[in-house]
Amino acid sequence: MGADLNGSARRTAVRAAAYAACGAVLLAGCATMPDSGDLRGVESTPRQDSQVRVFAMPPREGALPSEIVQGFLEALTSDDPTFATARQYLTPEASKNWHPFRSTTVLADGPGAEADRSGGREYGNDFLFTLTGTRVATVDEQQSYTPAPGMYRQPVHLTRDGKTGQWRIDGPPPGVVMGKSDFQRNYMSVNKYYFASSTQEPSGEPVTVADPVYVRERVEPMTQVVRSVLAGPTRWLRPVARSSFPTGTALEKGVTLTPDDQNRLTVPLNGKAARVGRGKCDEMAAQLLFTLQNLTPVVDEVELRSGGRHLCSLGKDRADTVAARGSQSHPQYLYFVNGDHRLVRLANGATRPDPVPGPLGEGGVGLSAVAVSHDEHVAAGVSADGRQLYVASMVSASSLGGSLLTSRGAKQQDRLSTPSWDPHGDLWVADRDPAHGGLFLLVNGAGKPMDVATPGLDGTIRDVRVAADGVRIALVVEKGGKQSLVIGRIERDDGDGGGKPQVSVLELRPAAPELEEVTTMSWAGDSRLVVVGRETEGVQQMRYVQVDGSTPEGPAPAALTGVQEIAASEDDRVSLVAHSVDGIVRLPATGQWEKVVKVGSAPVYPG
Repeated sequence: MGADLNGSARRTAVRAAAYAACGAVLLAGCATMPDSGDLRGVESTPRQDSQVRVFAMPPREGALPSEIVQGFLEALTSDDPTFATARQYLTPEASKNWHPFRSTTVLADGPGAEADRSGGREYGNDFLFTLTGTRVATVDEQQSYTPAPGMYRQPVHLTRDGKTGQWRIDGPPPGVVMGKSDFQRNYMSVNKYYFASSTQEPSGEPVTVADPVYVRERVEPMTQVVRSVLAGPTRWLRPVARSSFPTGTALEKGVTLTPDDQNRLTVPLNGKAARVGRGKCDEMAAQLLFTLQNLTPVVDEVELRSGGRHLCSLGKDRADTVAARGSQSHPQYLYFVNGDHRLVRLANGATRPDPVPGPLGEGGVGLSAVAVSHDEHVAAGVSADGRQLYVASMVSASSLGGSLLTSRGAKQQDRLSTPSWDPHGDLWVADRDPAHGGLFLLVNGAGKPMDVATPGLDGTIRDVRVAADGVRIALVVEKGGKQSLVIGRIERDDGDGGGKPQVSVLELRPAAPELEEVTTMSWAGDSRLVVVGRETEGVQQMRYVQVDGSTPEGPAPAALTGVQEIAASEDDRVSLVAHSVDGIVRLPATGQWEKVVKVGSAPVYPG
């Protein structure tokens, strides 16, 4: 049998802290190590100043098993680049076989422990603890975050060296384990950038796609991030993304990257990159520049070198001519449905909306939901009763054709969702009819709707938003009266072998696992969405979430009552807009919601 040793006492850090900015070493504090009795629960350390570097203390002479385990767990939360101090708590053989960079397990609180006393005596020559906790997520060897709720139980075995009499761990947990607050202090989320395999701008520019990873915040993060970019997209994104770096490209050995006093970062690469052409080199530099600017604002230019030879340089003033990013596409207008069920638009800074040219703004059919193409030339509208889908040009005197899709749902809430345009110019919409529904794609916003395969989907799609990169899609899925937000990968088979073209949404993964009700959502950045929903037995709230299911740093949007619909842009310089009990409202830079119009609904930005 085991004894539950989860103490309520807060641990005191056994660490030395160094302020990176000045290099001064300060003692953070000393834990009170027991010389007998049980192991206390190793709870998470409160969030500390990001400039503080924390280092672990090695095991003391004659430390008891409980001290060894607690010291090891403390060392896992330190800023030791190679976990060298943590290895001092292990036997030589265990240290050789332990791979801390293969995985990180994140617990709601720091790991607790149960001591196994089944041997009938307190200490012999071996001892067993079981680490316990509530698992929140895991981070794999590619630094990719995945929500993984459940219970955590992992044995930790210790042995006493026959010659020295010192206790050491010979059966450590796999990888690293720590509480959520320690994880938030140690790690930061960074978007790596690649290119969408199937998407490009009309000008021929490749379209970037963000690939979020977590890196250790105070352990050479710039060098970590560059190495991660060179390693290629994470497994989930790899089927739909490409890198312009030749296979096998890596940093020269022993390099630590730091920008110079001109904010230029020189990146020395191995010989695999030596023969790239100028266009390809510019794309490589753009990948790094976009990534590093997401990490820090102090990099304005990237220079790539190989074998001591200059390959190319790219500054932020030219980067957007090399590749297109959704977060840099500034919409001309906000669109919504007015009190007469017509499509109107509002220019940035304007206070009075104008009817949109063409049949959807000038009459012909009443609307309940709309979507506007990325180039803002074409609009799609769902009829007021939710049954019919129309597409029309936003040009005066253009005509409205017939319905492109008709839902047979018995109730309006079981009919067509708000549509969404992708950067290819294709239109996506869900039919929420339980008997005949599904996800549909209209190529170029016309023709017969194509059924989109959604293997693994468990429930009914209630809402659809395609990312500006064209390879990721956000879906609100309902099952048993509960809604969840999931992200899928869009894969296209053009049927080059003579078969019928097919489009699939694959490997759906949760983006807001804490919410059991999702009212509305919208993309709000290259890898971020804004979501309105409710936790179990909670109240409605608005928050930002990452596509990997983690919560980004920074404040949530200001609270707003009775939100029914939300609209955001990948360009976070654009105001957040909502349809609430007060009508159409927006959240400007001042941080306080303000009314746009009293009567209106279905606000959207292009996309």
